[in-house]
Amino acid sequence: MAKRAKKPKGVLKLPDLDYSKSAVLNSLPSLNSRRSYEHAIRDFTEWYCSEPALRSTKQS
Repeated sequence: MAKRAKKPKGVLKLPDLDYSKSAVLNSLPSLNSRRSYEHAIRDFTEWYCSEPALRSTKQS
């Protein structure tokens, strides 16, 4: 009997995003890379949260 793959979350909550952001940033050895990625992630999150159509879309 094959194992079922875990269904991905339809909507990420802020704690999920914070955990993912920390995991990515902590994996980068360069301080400059961390700053750049942190800025890009923050910009993306702000954009994503400002788009009502994206926030309310359910993924299957």
